[in-house]
Amino acid sequence: MARPSRCRRICTRPKYCSFAPENAEKKENVVLTVDEYETVRLIDLEDMTQEQTAKQMDISRTTVMEIYRAARRKIADCIVNGKTLTVSGGNYRICDGTSFCGCQTACRKRHTVQKHSDRERGIAAMKIAVTYEDGEVFQHFGHTEQFKIYDIENGKIASEQVVSTDGQGHGALAGFLSQQQVDTVICGGIGGGAVAALANAGIQVYGGAAGNTDDAVKQLLEGQLAYDPEPQCGCHEEGHSCGEHACGEDPHGCSGN
Repeated sequence: MARPSRCRRICTRPKYCSFAPENAEKKENVVLTVDEYETVRLIDLEDMTQEQTAKQMDISRTTVMEIYRAARRKIADCIVNGKTLTVSGGNYRICDGTSFCGCQTACRKRHTVQKHSDRERGIAAMKIAVTYEDGEVFQHFGHTEQFKIYDIENGKIASEQVVSTDGQGHGALAGFLSQQQVDTVICGGIGGGAVAALANAGIQVYGGAAGNTDDAVKQLLEGQLAYDPEPQCGCHEEGHSCGEHACGEDPHGCSGN
C-alpha cells in the first residue's frame, strides 16, 4: 500500500487565484495547486534555496523539486499556449506562524496581526459550504439543490444552516456562494469550469470528498479531510452521468502528520 503524501506547509493562501491571457481564443484551463504555487513563490520570488524551501514547507528536498518542476511546466504551458491558469486545491495545510514553522519574522507578524484582527472584529475565521443531501456530501456539484453552510470561529463550528440553491447550477453557483460570503467549498465530483469559476470568486475547493457533511468539516479543520487535489470530473461538461464513472475516485489529502 502506497504511503500517503505528507501535507505541504503553506505560509498563506494566494491572493490571486486566476490568470488568463488577453484576447485568448483558447479556453483551456490549467490548475496550479497551492503547494505548487508556494514552491514558485519561495524559490523564484523569495530567492530561497531548495533546502530552505523544504524546511519551510516541512517536506523533503526531493519533493520540493518535484513540485517545483511540475509548477514551472504548468506556468510555461499557460504562457506559451495561451491557457488560463487557476490556483486551487493541493495537499497542504496553512502554517500558524509559530517559531518552529520556518516562516520569516514578517510572516509570523502577519499571522499574529490577522489573529488579533479577527478576534477584535469578532468575525468568523472561515465560512464553509458543503454540497448537501440527507446529511451527506452530495456528489454532483453542478446539480446540488442545497448547501450546508458552516461559520467557523477559532477553529470550531460556531453555527450552521442548510440553504437552497433555488435551482441554480454550474457557473451560477459561484455567484450564489459569493453572495453567501463563503470562502471554502467541500464537494464530491466537480467540473473544471466550476473549479475555475469558484477560483475566480476567491473560493477554495476541496473536491472528491464523501460522507457526513459535519464530519467532513471537522476533518478539514483538523487537517484530516480526504479529498482529491485535482477533482476534474468531466461529467458536467460532457453531458453524461457521474454514475458512469467514479467522480473524485481515490481521494487523498493531508495525513495530519
